[in-house]
Amino acid sequence: MSIKDLEPKYVWNNFYELTRIPRPSKHEHKVQEYLLEWGKKRGFDTKRDETGNIIISVPATPGYENRRGVILQGHMDMVPQKTSDSSHDFLKDPINAYIDGEWVTADRTTLGADDGIGVAMSLAALEDPSVEHGPLEVLVTYDEETGMTGASELRPGVLKGDILLNLDSEDEGELCVGCAGGLDVSAEFKYYKYNTPAGMKALRFTVNGLQGGHSGMDISLYRANANKVVARILLPLMEQCGVRVVFFRGGSLRNAIPFEATAEILIPEASYAAVRQAIVDSFDTIRSEFIDSDPSSALTIEDEVPVMPKFIQQKTMLRAVKAIIAAPSGVIRMSQTMPGLTETSINLAIVRTQHGKISIHSLMRSAVDTSKDYLAQRVRCLFELAGADSVTFAGGYSGWTPRLDTAINKVMMDVFEKCYGYPMKMMATHGGLECAIMGAKYPNWEMASIGPTIRYPHSPDEKVEIASVARTWDYLKAVLKEIPCK
Repeated sequence: MSIKDLEPKYVWNNFYELTRIPRPSKHEHKVQEYLLEWGKKRGFDTKRDETGNIIISVPATPGYENRRGVILQGHMDMVPQKTSDSSHDFLKDPINAYIDGEWVTADRTTLGADDGIGVAMSLAALEDPSVEHGPLEVLVTYDEETGMTGASELRPGVLKGDILLNLDSEDEGELCVGCAGGLDVSAEFKYYKYNTPAGMKALRFTVNGLQGGHSGMDISLYRANANKVVARILLPLMEQCGVRVVFFRGGSLRNAIPFEATAEILIPEASYAAVRQAIVDSFDTIRSEFIDSDPSSALTIEDEVPVMPKFIQQKTMLRAVKAIIAAPSGVIRMSQTMPGLTETSINLAIVRTQHGKISIHSLMRSAVDTSKDYLAQRVRCLFELAGADSVTFAGGYSGWTPRLDTAINKVMMDVFEKCYGYPMKMMATHGGLECAIMGAKYPNWEMASIGPTIRYPHSPDEKVEIASVARTWDYLKAVLKEIPCK
């Protein structure tokens, strides 16, 4: 059975077609062309704005012309993560999505339900003749996952509606009315390379199998960070065993908790067996700390590695490793007003040693701008004290401040209880939503975010619950029918 055979067909057919199109962040040209063709083929008013967002508009169904205009919004790009044994090429290959019991998932890659399923629902609302609605626009933004670029570049006045329904939430039954702001931080250590002395052997070790996950939604699960695990293993080897580092590479996306990291090292021949055993022992100790959150963590050691002619300057590499260990990563503070919500966090996401620089990239999030600014100050001070040559910040945006008493919130709460028989949960998220950025450009908007249940986004374990897609679709249709009059 294919996912195309699932109900509701309009939603799943659209999602299936999206899985056929390579669409990692920064490489959305194919899906942009697809969406343009999709809308024009059906006779809808379809355009691409001057930056790359796609906007598709349809008039109200008969009898609903006096309703307020609604914008259904999602993002076209997806996070390209895969397991180490996958040969998938995200620039060429379709996603191999399949049904696994009550879920749809993918073969050793991210599924792209974040936010392909939201885009699929938006398109379905336009083409399903059973959907009754007022004036309706669909906004599909680009490059959400690596910088919310499409939302940032959206121009004021382009959209006519005044109610935005974002379809990028990941828990059925929750009405999201606020989100955290974000800020990227990058630290760089410049290094020289020295010639490898005689009598050295090479070894490459990889920490993998960690859970990883979304750095906003999953940060409060206290999962292991592969970059920090590798740094913890390296430090005593460098300080006590004469080990030198050839390269350190970990993580790949700023908003994904790193689930894999690799280091290649040089070891004095006489100490090789002892160092190798020390790596195993150190990993086993660290693994025991995260056995509940990361039960599948693993260590891979490659012994037959050619000895590289040069290694990274020891003094600089040691400072960087100490900084990685000391740098904050994880939950900094939980909300005092909304139980269970992370207020402030940071994810030490990416480490690279290349082109004469050790680069360390983190993403900070906070619902409180002053807390985010203070965390930025802490991180800057730490890396400067560690001797970093530069510490820079980019991509900052404020959070989306909840407005609880809007007309659309009342409609959505009332419709949910009527459909489900129990109250909807109104909440805010620690993840970043484009609502925060777009709402600043359209201050007249009333905004809310919903979605079906998605688990493990931004990781190869990503999956979406089939039944929740059907229920969320029925709920969305009911909400569109009850949008207030102008």
